[in-house]
Amino acid sequence: MNGASREALAAARERLDALTDTTSVDAAQLADELAAVTALLDREVSLRRVLTDPAQDGEAKAQLAGRLLGGQVGGPTADLVSGMVRSRWSQPRDLVDSIEELSATAELTAAQQAGTLDNVEDELFRFGRIVSSNTELRAALTDRKATAAAKVELLHRLLGGRAAVSTERLVTRLVTAPRGRSLEAGLESLSKLAAARRDRVVAVVTSAVPLSDQQKQRLGDALAKLYGRRMHLNLDVDPDVVGGVRVQVGDEVINGSLADRIDDAARRMAS
Repeated sequence: MNGASREALAAARERLDALTDTTSVDAAQLADELAAVTALLDREVSLRRVLTDPAQDGEAKAQLAGRLLGGQVGGPTADLVSGMVRSRWSQPRDLVDSIEELSATAELTAAQQAGTLDNVEDELFRFGRIVSSNTELRAALTDRKATAAAKVELLHRLLGGRAAVSTERLVTRLVTAPRGRSLEAGLESLSKLAAARRDRVVAVVTSAVPLSDQQKQRLGDALAKLYGRRMHLNLDVDPDVVGGVRVQVGDEVINGSLADRIDDAARRMAS
């Protein structure tokens, strides 16, 4: 996103946090309603252009959004979207992308309030690994000819009762409304949002053998010192990994033996 959209999204995130900080707002309901608004604006190209037209008065756009959404969604959702259309957006799609992000963030907030956010982070990662390794499952979930109902049913059979409720809802929204993204890219985006909700960076750790609790603790501490933020380790095992362990943080990849990398991290911090 360009400058105007980034600023508008930052302001919307603050408003969402303010809304969900109060127990009077149902974060899960907010997530559902924001997802519905995303679907509406994704379909109605002319509407999203009107709501992001810089030549139109911000208050007039907010009133239009209020009239359209009134009675369809709750007050908090209508107020949040109305505030967003008052802002300037670099392009119409940025508004829709931002509402979708807020929907996912609200769902993750619901998970945090329920004490299941850590589980959701791990389940999103594991589900992504399952999808990438199972071509038949991926094909079924991305088949454009399959109905949304069929995909929902398949996901419920896979995740219902086995994963956190928020995990199932997030994955279901992604699968039924991919909005041009690959399934893998969507799951990665959700995983990053989950980590950001906990103010942690995601480190994808692939090791030749499972790491012990002590090794995980040492690696997490070393990476936290290196990056200056708490780390969430997504763990995967691949016997073919070179050097014993591979760590990816964002676009940066660290290869090498676990002991060597931890020792090197300690030396770098000491220098």
